[in-house]
Amino acid sequence: MTITDLLMVYLLAINLLDFVLCGADKHRARRGKWRIRERTLLGLAALGGSVGLLAGMRMFHHKTLKPAFRYGASAILVVQLGLAVFVLSRL
Repeated sequence: MTITDLLMVYLLAINLLDFVLCGADKHRARRGKWRIRERTLLGLAALGGSVGLLAGMRMFHHKTLKPAFRYGASAILVVQLGLAVFVLSRL
């Protein structure tokens, strides 16, 4: 398995995790149960799960009005894409 393969598996896993946690948090919010911390959701986005968080926000209509999520998750994605372009242009 190459480093590229490992990176793809990592990105798939962290995005899936952030997506699932976003849905679980919405489910818990509706039932008044213990919630997942916002810093957990945004932290996972910063570690590569921004697409998963944005997809979860859209799919579950969750945290879409909170500025930290509305703009923060998108900003994280833009930074990650810029970093990817930079790294790939150096190869």
